[in-house]
Amino acid sequence: MSNSNSINHQSIIQNISEQIGQTDLLKIKSLSEISDCEILVKCEHQNPGGSIKDRAALQMVSDAIESGRLKPGMTIVEGTAGNTGIGLALVAKALGFKLIVVMPRGQTPEKERLIELHGAQLKLVDACPFANPNHFYHTARKIAEDNPDYWWADQFENTSNYKAHYLHTGPEIWQQTHGKIDALVSVCGTGGTIAGNSKYLSEKNLNIQNWLVDPDGSGIHNYLKSGEYVASEGSSFTEGIAIMRLVENFKAANIHRSVNLPDKDLVAISRYVRDREGLVLGSSSALNLAGALFAAAKMGPGQRIVTFSCDLGERSYSKLWNNEFLATKQIKSDSFSIEELFNQYQQSSDYLKL
Repeated sequence: MSNSNSINHQSIIQNISEQIGQTDLLKIKSLSEISDCEILVKCEHQNPGGSIKDRAALQMVSDAIESGRLKPGMTIVEGTAGNTGIGLALVAKALGFKLIVVMPRGQTPEKERLIELHGAQLKLVDACPFANPNHFYHTARKIAEDNPDYWWADQFENTSNYKAHYLHTGPEIWQQTHGKIDALVSVCGTGGTIAGNSKYLSEKNLNIQNWLVDPDGSGIHNYLKSGEYVASEGSSFTEGIAIMRLVENFKAANIHRSVNLPDKDLVAISRYVRDREGLVLGSSSALNLAGALFAAAKMGPGQRIVTFSCDLGERSYSKLWNNEFLATKQIKSDSFSIEELFNQYQQSSDYLKL
């Protein structure tokens, strides 16, 4: 326990965006004991905007300012399922910009509130396929293109996204583990997180296994298998991950293994970790931990596996933590034990080796 009378000699920072990064690495003792591996989570919920997307937001804005594409008085525009919008809102306010966020309807209302709470203008559009010109991505692009004083962040194709993790998150993990890491596990949305981290860590050690974990209804796992984006069976209530097209950030990823896991697994993991660790995970964070447990089951005892707590559960309250909502998906939060789940993972051959 720390001494409450100790003095913090940390220097004064100039704005809240300087708090982004340098997050802790936390051992998940309960899952580590079950798997006989060391399962660690990078606590990205510690970022001031509450998610891993703060990193991409800051890098994209900083690079745009440096290049002259984003000038004082301009407005930032972005299409997002939530967390990037929150991160950009925080960074925009800290650095003196306005922000317009285009978001598809159907995301958790918690994220909608947080975007507006951080002072951004929120524009909701109907959810639709990417080919539809009214898709939130195309809507954001058009808004930016129609005004010379607007700058479109374009998190999907803007490689400053993965650069944030190549320059910062990956090196932090390498330093915190003293280079002793056997596997990295991550979900994939824009591809920035898994690309930047996998690229950096593979350059440091070619023997590290980089695992992608994909939810039901996504096509990323199938793309890695066949080269085509074909949705897997079922659907998922996870948000901000599992897009159905190849984007520039994902092209930089160095992936060795891929697995498709259902929502029921992340629900079980989320309750288990809350009750034993006091950590209330968001949906993508819970899927990451399920993927880490799967990797541990396939790699065997003694491995050190790192994944991400992308955000916490308050942003997923109306879905992941809402038993009435889960009932509509025929999911029970206590339907099986984590020990049983780990045994299932050990016996499973349904994953991809690249």
